[in-house]
Amino acid sequence: MYSAKEPDGGTPLRVSTKLVTLTIDGALVTVPAGTSVMRAAAEVGVRVPKLCATDTLEAFGSCRLCLVEIEGRRGYPASCTTPVESGMKVRTQSDRLARLRRGSMELYISDHPLDCLTCPANGNCELQEMAGIVGLREVRYGYDGDNHLALAKDESNPYFTFDPSKCIVCSRCVRACEETQGTFALTIDGRGFASKIAPGAGSFLASECVSCGACVQACPTATLMEKSIVDKGQPDHTVVTTCAYCGVGCSFRAEMKGAEVVRMVPNKDGLANHGHSCVKGRFAWGYATHPDRIKTPMIRRSIDDPWQPVGWDEAIAYAASEIKRIQAAYGRGAVGGITSSRCSNEETYLVQKLVRAALGNNNVDTCARVCHSPTGYGLKATLGESAGTQNFDSVDHADVIVVIGANP
Repeated sequence: MYSAKEPDGGTPLRVSTKLVTLTIDGALVTVPAGTSVMRAAAEVGVRVPKLCATDTLEAFGSCRLCLVEIEGRRGYPASCTTPVESGMKVRTQSDRLARLRRGSMELYISDHPLDCLTCPANGNCELQEMAGIVGLREVRYGYDGDNHLALAKDESNPYFTFDPSKCIVCSRCVRACEETQGTFALTIDGRGFASKIAPGAGSFLASECVSCGACVQACPTATLMEKSIVDKGQPDHTVVTTCAYCGVGCSFRAEMKGAEVVRMVPNKDGLANHGHSCVKGRFAWGYATHPDRIKTPMIRRSIDDPWQPVGWDEAIAYAASEIKRIQAAYGRGAVGGITSSRCSNEETYLVQKLVRAALGNNNVDTCARVCHSPTGYGLKATLGESAGTQNFDSVDHADVIVVIGANP
């Protein structure tokens, strides 16, 4: 799931030139047309209880915790699936709403393990949090009837566990796999009380799952949980950083315990990734604490000499002196620079500027040129520029998209 420190508006942000003004708990709020009542409430600081809703997925309306009262309407509509209307008057708190929400929460808890103190989500569990928010103090239905508490845990995936005994069937994981990742590896099998999350016909490892972690981020309970959190516990602070695996520049929240990384969560505010990532950035961060990681500069004066750890000043001074020595002996063009495809555009730009301005030649390249030479040639011939001409978000506004070499 997302860090508890990261705000969640409940439903996705809408963009529209048409604005709608309504009243929520006596406060006027103006939002774009198409905005949900839940999102509008969040805009004025009113937090409506929810479990199946999150602002990275389209509204579903299954948990029934976000019920509200709307003047002039019968019943108690779900605020996540109800769009705002001009002049609408909404109440998010009343004795009747409180009883309805507690009743729904009672049903969830009557089929949920009561192991909060030893649960890996303890301290960052939406179910636990919502039980407190709605004021749940007892479960009148007991725990002796049919339940799902004995369902076996699936630990086949190397990065996260799946504990169906803690699942509330909110379908957030299914929708994340569909809407965010587009893999469709998960489904809801069965109907009614027999409904359960199914990763294809077998385990997570045997399914179509690509281990992107979108389902884990979306899960409001400990049903889907990173194994690193199971082993190390919940983080105590967050550092915003950029993934170093490639040049896309995905933004991450490195969730830390002291100086140790315990989880990497894609940043919802990341302009390149919008809260999603691939398996490498999400889970393959073990190099950060690997004993073989080089943490200090090292130099050697001959290929036969062992590497010697030194300070940054000495390392930079030695590199500069060697570059000068080589140029003095063999000419200005005897040195150059090459960047990895993992470097960002900004880092590659700085390297070429160093080579041209400081070293005085044009001997600069990037390994991305080789693997992207066909696309670079095609872009240059058709668009006049051998690099991308649009940002990622422009795809959402395209009238026509041509896909070559793939079958989505």
